[in-house]
Amino acid sequence: MPPDDDPRRTEVRTWLSEHPNPSNRTLAEAGLVAPHWPRPWGLDADPIHQLIIDDELRRAGVGRPQNMIGIGWAGPTILHAGTQEQKDRYLFPLLAAEEIWCQLFSEPGAGSDLADLGTRAERDGDEWGVNGQKIWTSWAQYSQVGILLARTNPDAPKHQGISYFVCPMNTPGIEIRPIVEMTGSALFNEVFFTDVRLPADALVGEVDRGWSLAKVTLGNERVSLSGGGALWGSGPTAANLFRVVREAGGVSDPHLRQRLAQVYVIDEILRLIRLRSVSAAIKGEPPGPEASVRKLIADEHGQRIMELAKDLAGTGGLLSDIGPLGGSVDLWHYGYLFARALTIGGGTTQVQRNILAEAVLGLPHDIDVREGASWRSTRR
Repeated sequence: MPPDDDPRRTEVRTWLSEHPNPSNRTLAEAGLVAPHWPRPWGLDADPIHQLIIDDELRRAGVGRPQNMIGIGWAGPTILHAGTQEQKDRYLFPLLAAEEIWCQLFSEPGAGSDLADLGTRAERDGDEWGVNGQKIWTSWAQYSQVGILLARTNPDAPKHQGISYFVCPMNTPGIEIRPIVEMTGSALFNEVFFTDVRLPADALVGEVDRGWSLAKVTLGNERVSLSGGGALWGSGPTAANLFRVVREAGGVSDPHLRQRLAQVYVIDEILRLIRLRSVSAAIKGEPPGPEASVRKLIADEHGQRIMELAKDLAGTGGLLSDIGPLGGSVDLWHYGYLFARALTIGGGTTQVQRNILAEAVLGLPHDIDVREGASWRSTRR
């Protein structure tokens, strides 16, 4: 990292001294929420500059607005293909978390194979009429805006007849039904569209080209050294677990000691993969397979952390009114229950392994059983 007297550091420190308690809007307008974005929404920051800003904000105890879908996915897509009017309307409220966004992609019959989606959007004069159903929509009940994929040409090949829309969540005809999980909370939702009318300018990019935009959401070149928590970047980390164990005097059971050692090893591997990804970005190299490898490892790692925490707590791990290790209920009990979703959401473990097998290892594609192919006859 650049030294303390680097002019980019001093610039950020000077700004923070003048704005010791910046509001979300102030941070957004200063370009510090997504500094890699182009001006005026960001600072056109290269990877090193991004890391400097992260470091200085962390030192000052200043947190960024929380709007994961909006800042991480919707914003980059609007920057890439949106009109100037769409950028002016949505980007600053999105960066400041004044409008929370959700993602209206998955459907009951189109999850891992999203291109099979059936929600329809039909052009009717100056409007689009939308009918269909989405599921697993995180935070839909709290969101003001959603990014919506809908089929606009049912006769086109499934990857070519999809369009990408901005969808205000208070539009008449939208019904949101929270799905209560075993954690007791309702993170996910079903969303029903019944004769929903969206204006023509809700379309992002070209008609029937939404699939390519859906992939753009994955190309956000944010660079961060943050380790993040075990629950998709939130919640406790392996380091939290190790600290609790040390403070309790360690573990004598050889089986539990071995499991702790295994968690430590995987945690170190993930740290090195993260550093490799950051190094590649700093060098201007395209992202390699590390991101897919990291997701696959991290999801299973998060489950192991939570399972180990429960087992270390003994009978206390069965209780819901205290933390399994004497800590916050939100950190451990909720985390153990939530961790079951890690290997499903955002692409199942099985799908991730297929991607790595085909794209990285060069193995043949899965056999389409509908064509009557035999797995045994084609695999060696």
